[in-house]
Amino acid sequence: MIQEALVAPTISAGCVLSGGEWSSAYDGFTFSNPSDLDVDHVVALAEAWDSGASGWDPARRESFANDLGVRWSLIAVSAWSNTSKSDKDPADWMPPLGSFRCSYLANWVAVKARWGLAVDSLEKSVIGAYSECQSVPVEVVLAE
Repeated sequence: MIQEALVAPTISAGCVLSGGEWSSAYDGFTFSNPSDLDVDHVVALAEAWDSGASGWDPARRESFANDLGVRWSLIAVSAWSNTSKSDKDPADWMPPLGSFRCSYLANWVAVKARWGLAVDSLEKSVIGAYSECQSVPVEVVLAE
């Protein structure tokens, strides 16, 4: 949350944030109260489980769930948009803010590649349907 702040918050005892300002990339809303935000797993835990994480040992699942190794695995977004997304994949949910959709798809693919997770045929079809996103680079950093 601190790295994503548009205006840096004050950090008090117990890592409590006050002040600051954030923009939710999924819907474009701006917030000054950090409690109005959720940290979203771009690839939800349930989706990861269904895509291969079910075969991982507990340490690898924990590493995925707390992945701070790249900036695009976890993202601070409005609580509303995070609830709306839930554990859906791009076939069932896309960010309401159209200008972020290509970035979202690039992040989705990057997280799947980072962790060696499967992309099912419906996901692949939906991602491929966004032809305007083909020029957006996908940064692949493999997880250890």
